[in-house]
Amino acid sequence: MIRITIAAVFVLHGLIHFFGFVKAFQLADIPQLVQPISQPVGLLWLAAGMLCLIAAGALFFAPRLWWAVGAGAVVISQAVILTSWGDASVGTIANVVLLGAVIYGFASRGPLSLRAEFEHALTRVWPLVRSASGGVILEGDLASLPDPVQRYLHRSGVIGRPPVTDFRATWTGRIRSAPDSAWMTFTADQLDLVDTPERFFMMNARMKGLPVDVLHAFDDHGATMRVRLLSIRSMVDAKGSALTHAETVTLFNDLCCLAPGALLSRAITWEPIDKHTATAHFALGPNTITAELRFDDLGDLVDFVADGRGSMSPDGHTLTPLRWSTPLHDYAQVGPARVATKAEVRWHPDSGAWTYGEFELTSLAYNVANRSQPASQESDRVSGKAGLQA
Repeated sequence: MIRITIAAVFVLHGLIHFFGFVKAFQLADIPQLVQPISQPVGLLWLAAGMLCLIAAGALFFAPRLWWAVGAGAVVISQAVILTSWGDASVGTIANVVLLGAVIYGFASRGPLSLRAEFEHALTRVWPLVRSASGGVILEGDLASLPDPVQRYLHRSGVIGRPPVTDFRATWTGRIRSAPDSAWMTFTADQLDLVDTPERFFMMNARMKGLPVDVLHAFDDHGATMRVRLLSIRSMVDAKGSALTHAETVTLFNDLCCLAPGALLSRAITWEPIDKHTATAHFALGPNTITAELRFDDLGDLVDFVADGRGSMSPDGHTLTPLRWSTPLHDYAQVGPARVATKAEVRWHPDSGAWTYGEFELTSLAYNVANRSQPASQESDRVSGKAGLQA
């Protein structure tokens, strides 16, 4: 709604600027403009009007660049308003509103934004992904896994499919910071690398109507987590060994939930418990994390439980290790894989478990880095409750 409103202001402001061009070239009588306008200045009125219209369109079709076009429109607009101040001074109000939108656009999508850092990270890691060998996962590859894990991989459809080297997923949902806090809606975009594990997760949320940007980054330098209100005010800027350990849990959870074939990794050792449960130990660098995977009678993974994933403190500086779980449901065929399309994320403090996030998968694509144009490829999108359209 905010984007539509700003676009409408740009369009209206741009159309009004055309009056200055019309007057300068005497194409029609404009009684509201009393002061004379020369033809060169009239061309500037036209340029400002055109840039306003282009900026309105760029809000929807070129969100990474619209702020630059909008800045040009505001600067030229205000310059011509100053030449006809007596007639057009009220246009300054619109320019102040649009300048605020441009500043936010620069903060949220400009070169210093978390979104730009996320996109830069994706560009950087594409060349690092090892191309798929051309082989496929065979029945015998599953023999060493506990029985419930074997059933899960069978139901996921990994047999006869190439190994997953990377995957891209998008989400919608809601999240909150405490059991009594208001829910914040969000959309999210993530990329995970499997063989040389890296993870980048970009979330755009709404807190009391205000935008909040969240970027999780995990690579060979460790993990970082940053949160910015209005894309400007830093709320969380965390890094260090505790966060890296916590993000290792999250990375392994991603593999279990979104890329079941990755559970054949040599970095994972297994302990069978019973026909519905198995314990996994995932080693990555200096960190080894342990998780309990729980399956239903059909073989679907229905919960992932791990200790030691830290809950961020209200001040955004420290992590408190807590039991963490992700109940999974609503399985559907997403392209080549059958995965859960809905999940909860829960903390388990001594006071009692509570859900702090609800996630719904909207798209998923495998091995996107091995395509000729990875950044522009369409993911396999969830199509209602029936499953996916490829």
